[in-house]
Amino acid sequence: MRLRHFVMVASMLLTTPIFAQSDDLPEDYLTPAFHASRRDSLRQLMPANSVAVVWAYPVRNFSNDVDYVYHQNPDLYYFTGYKEPHSLLLVFKEPQTAADGSTYKEMLFVQKRNAQAEQWTGKRMGVEGAKQKLGLTQVYNGEDFKNTTIDFSKFEKIILDRLPTDLADARYDNADLYDLIKQLKEKAQITDNYAQDKRFGTAEFRQYTGQLREIKTEEELTLLRKAVEISCQGQAEVMKAVRPDMSEREVQGLHEFVHKKYGAEYVGYPSIVGAGNNGCVLHYTENEKLHVANKMLLMDVGAEYHGYTADVTRTVPTTGKFTAEQKAIYELVYEAQEAAFKLCKEGTTWQELDKVSRNIIAEGLIKLGIISKKEEANKYYPHGLGHHIGLDVHDRSASSKLKKNMVITIEPGIYIPENSPCDKKWWAIAVRIEDDVLIKEKDYELLSWAAPRKISDIEKLVAEKSPLDNFILPKLKAAKKGF
Repeated sequence: MRLRHFVMVASMLLTTPIFAQSDDLPEDYLTPAFHASRRDSLRQLMPANSVAVVWAYPVRNFSNDVDYVYHQNPDLYYFTGYKEPHSLLLVFKEPQTAADGSTYKEMLFVQKRNAQAEQWTGKRMGVEGAKQKLGLTQVYNGEDFKNTTIDFSKFEKIILDRLPTDLADARYDNADLYDLIKQLKEKAQITDNYAQDKRFGTAEFRQYTGQLREIKTEEELTLLRKAVEISCQGQAEVMKAVRPDMSEREVQGLHEFVHKKYGAEYVGYPSIVGAGNNGCVLHYTENEKLHVANKMLLMDVGAEYHGYTADVTRTVPTTGKFTAEQKAIYELVYEAQEAAFKLCKEGTTWQELDKVSRNIIAEGLIKLGIISKKEEANKYYPHGLGHHIGLDVHDRSASSKLKKNMVITIEPGIYIPENSPCDKKWWAIAVRIEDDVLIKEKDYELLSWAAPRKISDIEKLVAEKSPLDNFILPKLKAAKKGF
């Protein structure tokens, strides 16, 4: 891998593409018409004489000369469909006039095609590919941005997100994100205190993108439904396969295997698989316990399909049967979730949803003798009831009330860590039930219906045979110490 940077430096003069287009690709990506409609909707929200600027996320280093798998800025993907790094989008409120008299209303700057670089990191779309596949007409190589004569001083408002401040400058590339941002600062005279300058609309950027992304179109809902169903199938298959002798990491692997089998590219967030007391850590991602044993197993795992992320949590008994204490806590969380579901419709506020679930859990914990006052419930239910999902697992939003075609999670939970000030019989019980819900005008649609929620249904599924029961690998010859 150390050879990579040397070859890429030497390859800058070799720009002839060497890869043919592969036809064996998914055909259910968002369409160019979708992305164009999103840019038009952004334009409608923008004030007169303004320009919006959206850039790619940076490439991040994983180890030495190996980078993390690249993930595009969801806003740039939303407005263009472009998934590569080192790129920049400009959206103008009014049509702009070019030197030849033609007009344009947006510009996209992309990575330049480079045969040797593509041999190392995969085919680039390039200018012509972006025009053909994404439907944009004004597409340029990133290196062209430096000499583009855009007079940013004429705009009354430049709408942009917070600028990245920790970019590395790639020595072999004079048009990487570092250079694009540097040139943007120079062209638009962006100083260090730009966030306080009324000419730069950082708050407006969040407001506009939140307004747009919180309401899902039919195209988006198609992808979200698939991401949710894949996640639910993962939960269901793991329920059938789970055994006390499995490790948390093995359970994680089963989830993610099912996701890949159905075509999901990634998980939408680090998978959380916590047995017993580990389930009390809200964002537990180590998943390193060697045996889930006879504990409750909390599994918060969501597939990402074509950029859209599900978020589904189930809590199951690894032995196949809930104990009396586990059952009592689970039923309380289930009741709180059911009460919140009944309020899921257009016009309900997040505060109303949170209040009804929190009251049920507080009263239930008092009845079980775990707490004595309602205020103490926050110790065992420390998070909010839910959030939006979409291109981010905690997706952009701008409204305090639910609206038709929002997709949200409803996820009450109770977590009783070891050494809590209550009877020991409750210690290390953690329960979260998280479902994905489409808001409708007068009610809701439960998108995550395919993963059982009721105690009886969970116990029934855990008792079933799994196709993975016979997936037995040969024993390793390496030392077993530590595993």
